[in-house]
Amino acid sequence: MRDERGVFVKTYHENIFAEHGLTTRFAEEFYTTSYQGVLRGLHFQNPPMELIKMVYCVSGRVFDAVVDLRMGSPAYGKYVTLELSAEKANMLYLPAGLAHGFFVLSENAILMYRVTAVHSPVHDSGILWNSAGIPWPDDHPVLSRRDRELISLSDFKTPFTFKEG
Repeated sequence: MRDERGVFVKTYHENIFAEHGLTTRFAEEFYTTSYQGVLRGLHFQNPPMELIKMVYCVSGRVFDAVVDLRMGSPAYGKYVTLELSAEKANMLYLPAGLAHGFFVLSENAILMYRVTAVHSPVHDSGILWNSAGIPWPDDHPVLSRRDRELISLSDFKTPFTFKEG
């Protein structure tokens, strides 16, 4: 809701999520601050610490990408991209088994995450940002060492299985 004071955005309503069959128990919430040209991803957690993510941008704009890693999914190995921004006040709800990443389009951006499992460094994983055919806005993004060294999608052996419903 926008008015002369600014904007009010509701990011979570337990009953609405439950009506759509979405998990409403989140174990951890955190945010990242990133600068223009930074690419983070494509990240996920392996079983048994896989997690559902709810992601939204509270400041700035990002090019967001998701890759389906669930064996048996009609979308296995495919990606979806969209722009998340504070202005649009949009968000993503990501089932377990999807790799997530983003590229910062604005001067800086803050992304909020709500997840259904706590961070587990042992289960933390990812696939190489440029191995899934995603048309990133920049071919030479700023990457962490970790993200530069992830394995490619073609070399990834998925532990995730698609479940109907």
